[in-house]
Amino acid sequence: MAAFELRDATVSYDGNTVLNRITLRIERGERVALVGRSGVGKSTLLHLLYEQSRATSALVPQDPGLVRSLSVFHNVFMGRLNQNSIWYNLTNLVMPRRQEVDDIRALLVSLEMDDKLFQPAGELSGGQQQRTSVARALFRKGDALLGDEPVSSVDEHQSQSVLRSINAAYDTTILAMHDVDLALAFCDRIVGLDDGRIVLDSAAADMKRSDLMPLYRGEVTGL
Repeated sequence: MAAFELRDATVSYDGNTVLNRITLRIERGERVALVGRSGVGKSTLLHLLYEQSRATSALVPQDPGLVRSLSVFHNVFMGRLNQNSIWYNLTNLVMPRRQEVDDIRALLVSLEMDDKLFQPAGELSGGQQQRTSVARALFRKGDALLGDEPVSSVDEHQSQSVLRSINAAYDTTILAMHDVDLALAFCDRIVGLDDGRIVLDSAAADMKRSDLMPLYRGEVTGL
């Protein structure tokens, strides 16, 4: 049974076609990178796939969506709000339980964020907010993680730490990515989009950076 599957999916906004007859099947255990220029439909495709498994998957959106007045701990803890009773969630808001604190601190260590555990999210840099959003998705757990440019606001070293943490926590990942080097290094399948269509679908092991550059120059004929 596939983890995700689309058949001839078309999405339009205000009369403009964003995705044009997309057929895509993703098996459990695959690590898929969606690559291509900005505006070709990567985010739309990612969110269309997420809608198939919202209850059992975690999402890292482009906008971290943090509650700025709450601490990093509380923003990460929100990843499991739907798994706990209202009473349990309220008690953790007022007085965080030691086990929850220890579990979230351990997650933040892998993202080099443990020193920010109780710092308000509004005081964080853009990169720190993005890593907090990733930590929330890791804490949620689930069958798959989908990320929309999950390392766009962090440096190369931090990007690798984040992607290693994602791969350690989830066997099935779908990441919309602009950095093709990271896509090739941390994913095993590359799906390239152009003008709302899938124009490339290949194993990462069979690709190199130069193979993907035509996607970013609008030169997809030879792919």
